[in-house]
Amino acid sequence: MPETKKKKNRRELDLLDTTMSLGDHLDELRARIILALIGLVIGTILSFCFGTRIIKFIQKPYLDVVRKRTIKLQPPTPLAPADRMEAFFSKLVEAIKSDPNAPAIDPNAVEYVREIYAGTAEDPNDPNAASNATNSDYIAPEFRLTTLAPADSFVGFMKISLITGLILSSPWVFYQLWMFVAAGLYPQERRYVNTAIPFSVGLFIMGALFFLFIVAPISLRFFLGFGDLIGLSSTWTFQKYISFVTVLMLVFGLGFQTPVAIFILTRTGLVSIAALKKSRKYVFLSVFVIAAIATPPDVISQVTLAFPLYALFELGILISYISQKRREKAKQAEEKEDYQD
Repeated sequence: MPETKKKKNRRELDLLDTTMSLGDHLDELRARIILALIGLVIGTILSFCFGTRIIKFIQKPYLDVVRKRTIKLQPPTPLAPADRMEAFFSKLVEAIKSDPNAPAIDPNAVEYVREIYAGTAEDPNDPNAASNATNSDYIAPEFRLTTLAPADSFVGFMKISLITGLILSSPWVFYQLWMFVAAGLYPQERRYVNTAIPFSVGLFIMGALFFLFIVAPISLRFFLGFGDLIGLSSTWTFQKYISFVTVLMLVFGLGFQTPVAIFILTRTGLVSIAALKKSRKYVFLSVFVIAAIATPPDVISQVTLAFPLYALFELGILISYISQKRREKAKQAEEKEDYQD
């Protein structure tokens, strides 16, 4: 029993020691923002060094969709130079033999010239020969990304570097964010924040990649198909495509933070699990409103964001419920142990 009283007294002292004034909160916020920006700058510089590879990585969904659509527009592979010359010499020999008015040319001389050419022409069986190169990378001109202004390519490159830098520095940025939140919490609540940091980073990266490799191809196929349906040529600019992809990567990455946010809210007592369950229908409507605001005005992007958001909301409730049950069992076991002592 005395040990229980000591625990209660220590907890009360901890609660008194964690009070912060408004000025302290502002100082903490300023320090965390500066540290987060330093990490973002470092991540952006690293992304800038590998910008061309990152651009190819981000363009991959678009190029994959376009190649499948334009394969029927692929021009026929031209006859190899060696094959064209072989056909020429064959017709020349036949013409010399069959045409009485043909110039006096020795067929053996023609054969000799053909052998000399065959030894110097490209090997038709060489997979590296230009004439035998496949057209699997062919993209119809009307589907290639273009630029409309001199600075479009540079601005797009810098935007990619910034967004990728944010993704690379997300562990550090989220750490600073949650540390600011933890500064206003009680000691027993701060450990939940420390647990949430790695999950927050993982969900952010997962959300960004989920859009890039799952949602983006679906949206791009829809947009291109709709353009064909109304008879329009879909000539997209590099700047518009990069803005579309990078902004939605951020939106999906932030949207995937829902389970972590719910877990923190329930563990700190700001929101109860029962209240979250009662608000399901309102949350279901709200996620569609949020998706409509955060995404471009198309149904595909809105739906592909709204349904994962609601699923993550339910996942957050489930995780909080399981955690609460475990905490109640641990508390009951502790009380039982204290009672036996």
